[in-house]
Amino acid sequence: MTLEELARRLECRLDGDGRAPLTEVTRVAAIDEAGPGDLTFLANTKYTARLASTRASAVLADNAVTGAPCPVLRTKHVYLALARAITVLTPAARPAPGISALAAVDPTADIGPDVSIAPFVTVGAGARIGARAILESHVVIGAGVAIGADCHIHPHVVLRDHVEIGQRVVLQSGVVIGGDGFGFARRPDGGHEKIPQVARVVIEDDVEIGANSTVDRPAVGETRISAGTKIDNLVMVAHGVKIGRDSLLAAQVGIAGSTILEDRVTMAGQSGAIGHVRLGAGAIVGAKSAVTKDVAAGEHVAGVPAGDVAEWRESAVLVRRLPEFRETLSKLETRLRALEGSLSGTASPQKRPTPDSE
Repeated sequence: MTLEELARRLECRLDGDGRAPLTEVTRVAAIDEAGPGDLTFLANTKYTARLASTRASAVLADNAVTGAPCPVLRTKHVYLALARAITVLTPAARPAPGISALAAVDPTADIGPDVSIAPFVTVGAGARIGARAILESHVVIGAGVAIGADCHIHPHVVLRDHVEIGQRVVLQSGVVIGGDGFGFARRPDGGHEKIPQVARVVIEDDVEIGANSTVDRPAVGETRISAGTKIDNLVMVAHGVKIGRDSLLAAQVGIAGSTILEDRVTMAGQSGAIGHVRLGAGAIVGAKSAVTKDVAAGEHVAGVPAGDVAEWRESAVLVRRLPEFRETLSKLETRLRALEGSLSGTASPQKRPTPDSE
């Protein structure tokens, strides 16, 4: 594709000499690895010094970048343009529509037009598969599951009975949606009796869930992940959790039952939240943090237990200085003992004579 055409499709301004519009690019590559025919990108100033030596045919960059040895596609949103450039230059292969003879599809299932169902897929009774959906090998679709149009379900995904999936949802390999929530009632004898987990799970439009992540169903009510939310690998979403629109959950996040995340919440890697708390819209939870109480909208928290991120950072600095503080305190204690000893060795002032001694 020529840079002129690529710039038009990415809505970028093309800077370069007269030959730039006709320059061909075929793929996206890292700044150090790119060669002729490659498009590279500069979105982090950490790599600015490397730009001068790149061999790429063009670079995606913002208006502040100078000194590029090749044409520049200018944009305010480099990462967004990068995502679109990869989509344009390396389009995903799409399997041919049709149902493999090796798939097991219940005759009562409703299969939309142009659906692709690979070998060893199981589709249960009454399931509904929307138009152009892709179900890769070893996917299991339970009875009564509803899947919207243009979804991509990768190998070994399991959708338990009556799960609802919106449109354009991507489920990476190993995802389990609708597994039983962790609910048990303690019996008088000290044992545990299972609470049946029979309510529904709803995944709205444009959600992506990473490999080996799980979203559990509750006993009552519903578990819901709202539109546009993106979930990384190895994330646990417990029964009755509600996640708002356009939220981001990084790898190994764990959310306990009945917790609510409002819109655009971000939880960094290995962070978690206990049950029955609320994270307000736009809240951010730092990596490895534990949320144990409600977080206000827009608040940035970190630590165990999680608190204001500025206070946590100050505490972390002070903890590292504890050896220094200990040494200083020891010296002060030594000086104080010496001072006390000096004062105790001073002669007591004479007492005034009493009337009897006069």
